[in-house]
Amino acid sequence: MPCVRHQRRYWLWMVAIVWAGQVGLVGRGQEPCTEAGTGTGAAGTSVAPLHEAIDLIIERQLGSRGITPAELASDAEFLRRVYLDLTGSIPTLGDARAFLADASPVKRLLLIDRLLASPEFSRHMARVFDVMLMERRPAARIPQAEWEEYLRASFAAGKPWDVLVREILAADGGEGTPRPAARFYLDREVEPNLLTRDVGRLFLGRDLACAQCHDHPLVNSFHQADYHGLKAFLVRSGLFEGADKRAYVLDKPEGEVSYKSAFVKDDAEHTTRPHLPGEPEIQEPAIEKGQEYVVAPADGVRPIPRYSRRMQLAERLPRAENEPFCRNFANRVWTLVMGRGLVHPLDMHHQENPAAYPEVLELLARSAVELRFDLRALLRELLQTRAYQRSSAWAAEADRPPPEAFAVALLRPLSAEQFALAVMQATGFTDSQRLALGASLNEQTLYERLAGQIPAFVALYGGPPGHPDGDFQATLEQTLFLANGEPVRSWLTPQPGNLAERLLRAADAKALADELYLSVLSRPPEAEEVSAVEAYLAGREADRPAAVRELIWALIASAEFRFNH
Repeated sequence: MPCVRHQRRYWLWMVAIVWAGQVGLVGRGQEPCTEAGTGTGAAGTSVAPLHEAIDLIIERQLGSRGITPAELASDAEFLRRVYLDLTGSIPTLGDARAFLADASPVKRLLLIDRLLASPEFSRHMARVFDVMLMERRPAARIPQAEWEEYLRASFAAGKPWDVLVREILAADGGEGTPRPAARFYLDREVEPNLLTRDVGRLFLGRDLACAQCHDHPLVNSFHQADYHGLKAFLVRSGLFEGADKRAYVLDKPEGEVSYKSAFVKDDAEHTTRPHLPGEPEIQEPAIEKGQEYVVAPADGVRPIPRYSRRMQLAERLPRAENEPFCRNFANRVWTLVMGRGLVHPLDMHHQENPAAYPEVLELLARSAVELRFDLRALLRELLQTRAYQRSSAWAAEADRPPPEAFAVALLRPLSAEQFALAVMQATGFTDSQRLALGASLNEQTLYERLAGQIPAFVALYGGPPGHPDGDFQATLEQTLFLANGEPVRSWLTPQPGNLAERLLRAADAKALADELYLSVLSRPPEAEEVSAVEAYLAGREADRPAAVRELIWALIASAEFRFNH
């Protein structure tokens, strides 16, 4: 099982903490410290777990700015947050009650480990990285289900991020590579300019689109030469329709990149061999004429060249020595659970847009390498930080700090998929499906029962195809869907095992309020909320089912439910 090695603490080379309060990283040429029990590292530096090192950096800098961070989140707030972040849904009523009643001082870490090891985690990561990598593009060439299963199986097996990226960039849809991995290319029609931009954005954190015709007008380090050096890896690739009517990536042995700057009058034409941004052009082998192909072109046969520039990209980009790749991975994993990147926007890594905490980003990037790009291991450390576990409530008299301070938890709208699964769990539709499955219940069979309900939410709450999901914007269509549309209305109708049916069996209004709030908001009701429920139900015995339906709807339509906080 991939989670076994994630149980141990990961200890890393950290900082020299000077009495003045400055925090700096050790030199790049020095070796990382070994695991727990080593005491101190070279030059007498203290060794700390990664999560403690992150908190130390952030809290020292907050202190220097006169900011006292928010208190830690309550158990209920943490419970809901970590479930949404690691499984994409909210906890069941039983899980909520068990966690809140647990008096163990390490119950948060035990919960983190349990959720990281769960099949729901792998399923959720497949959805998250599908949206990140494909940005809700239609599945025209590779079926969506095959792509999602490829991602799910990869995360379930603990496949490192660099290995996954290498597979995706090397995939051509044919034998020797997982066919679903080729969706990244095929559903972009293997278009070199689109791929150049998206490879730069998604894997290197650099949106070089504005450097296609000239050096970027606003970012000094985004050069036209870098755009075309990256494009040179992809310019020899295209789309091939096989005799089996399936699409493949076609690689050719020829095709060069030339460009001129639109900003420079009478600029001479430049040519470039492939190179990653900021790196020198790669040296390419000389191949004798007539020896260019391993599989020669023929009718209905996909040719395979002896040398593929695209394969060079797959080998050279996802490397521990490629600092932009490592920083981008670290920044995106941070964003996954913190709601905002250390570098924001995510695809604008450059000197004029420094990280909110540069030391944290460098530490995370180096830790990602040390942990061999293990997503679970990096998440395990981030979820233990006080930065992650802070409350979203700001009780101080001072103005709420800016989001980039990470002094208080950020409010994050649920993704379309999270919202769908959370509504199904809150209304008890998921529980009713568990009951119906009986002895055949497992994560796979349950998800198959739920998956058909998700597209309706994606259509209303998801971002436009080809673009990252943007900022939260409520629409009239969303309100009408939640208020009057199917399937939500049917989930509010009493069915065996669902919330409405359970609430109708509650002994009294107080018991009803307790089950309602724990099921929907993952917390017990406050005293005034119990009183409000009692008052609402008073005198409504004749239309009790309607009253229960309205109470459930009021909570799932609330801002508290719609956001991760």
